Amino acid sequence: MTEKETSTSIELLTFQLADQEYSLDIMSVREIRGWTQTTPLPHAPSYMKGVINLRGTVLPVMDLSQRLGLKPNEHSDRNVIIVVSHEGTMTGLLVDAVSDIIAITENDLQPPPEVQTGSIPNVVSSLTLIDERMIRVLALGSVVESVQNSAA
Repeated sequence: MTEKETSTSIELLTFQLADQEYSLDIMSVREIRGWTQTTPLPHAPSYMKGVINLRGTVLPVMDLSQRLGLKPNEHSDRNVIIVVSHEGTMTGLLVDAVSDIIAITENDLQPPPEVQTGSIPNVVSSLTLIDERMIRVLALGSVVESVQNSAA
C-alpha cells in the first residue's frame, strides 16, 4: 500500500472570521444557526456573548473572533452560530459566515509553525492550502476548553 492509499479522508467546514478563513472538522459540528440575540452572563470572559435557548438546552455562545484575539466585527444578520460538540459538551461559535464543506486527506494538512505562545494553547492544529487559499484548521479542544471550565 502506498502512503496515499492509507491516508484518511477528512471533511472540514470552512468559515469566515475577521476576513480570514478557518475550518473545523465536520464531525464536531452539530448544526448551523442564524444569529440569535444572547442573554449575557455576569463575570463571563469578554469573548462569551452569553447563552441562548437551543430547544430547551442552555447553550453558551462565544464570539470566536474575540476568543482568537482577532478584531471583532459588528454583528449582522449574516453572522451564524456554529453549534459544536466537544467531549459531550455543546458550545455555540459565533462566526462571520459559513463558506463551504471541503474534503481533504490527512496528507493535505501541514503543522503550523512553532510560535512561542507562553501559557496560551495553540488553537490552530494544522494548515491546508485549497485553491491558493491558506485555511487554518482549529483545534476545537483548545478553543472551547476554557469555556467549559469557566461555565462549570
